Amino acid sequence: MNDSDTAKAVLEGGPADLTERVVAQPEAGADVKLLFRGGYEHFRRTERTQDTAEGRLPVYEWWERTELPG
Repeated sequence: MNDSDTAKAVLEGGPADLTERVVAQPEAGADVKLLFRGGYEHFRRTERTQDTAEGRLPVYEWWERTELPG
């Protein structure tokens, strides 16, 4: 499967300087978890969709950050 075949999602909320907003969509029921500045940003799926340059994508909304030890 190449990048154009990968299901994608759009991220909403979280850190303002998180520039990656269209990401690979996780398996059904899973959250998006991105490594960012010494921790993880967590996003949960909503019922909404959004029109993007990549097409109509499901929206995942930021809900928490976890810090890495260290």
